[in-house]
Amino acid sequence: MEFNEKLQELRKQKELTQEELAEVLFVSRSAISKWEAGRGYPNIDSLKAIAKYFGVTIDELLSGDELLTLAEEDTKQREKHFRDLVFGLLDCSIALFFFLPFFGQKADTIIQEVSLLFLTEIAPYLRIAYFVVIIGMIVSGILTLALQNCYQAFWVNNKRKISLVLNAVGALLFIISLQPYAAAFLFIFLVIKVLMLVKWQ
Repeated sequence: MEFNEKLQELRKQKELTQEELAEVLFVSRSAISKWEAGRGYPNIDSLKAIAKYFGVTIDELLSGDELLTLAEEDTKQREKHFRDLVFGLLDCSIALFFFLPFFGQKADTIIQEVSLLFLTEIAPYLRIAYFVVIIGMIVSGILTLALQNCYQAFWVNNKRKISLVLNAVGALLFIISLQPYAAAFLFIFLVIKVLMLVKWQ
């Protein structure tokens, strides 16, 4: 008997609805529905909770092949969480641009190094573009960190693309506008992100 059939049988023996079991296990009803339909497995923590609640062992719940599949899925999930953590922290750290002297501006005959907040000797449209890109990256980072357990299709499929696009646009903008330190900083972040995506494809 497969895991999905065992779970269904155990739930029915206790005369529980999917919603009631979901409340006991602190997961969504759709997660229970997915597991019982054979469209995936719970993570290790949920599996332990299921075994404990029904008074069975994990070995009784899963066959050898299912255990291997679960271990692989759990590893992939951990890699995704780690990647999200790195992407989010990199994007949030761009807030340093507001406080550290990454930008150069001409003052009489010398070039001063200033933070974005004190960068005033440039065209207003360029300053606005800087703010838009940097705030966009910070918001993207915050959302990536805050929504690690969000499985909305649009967010799952596009969160890393949004981060990469904002990062690339920022690096290009700083290169074109002759801000080498800021451009180098963003370029390094972009390389780290691309390498992570290539490594864990």
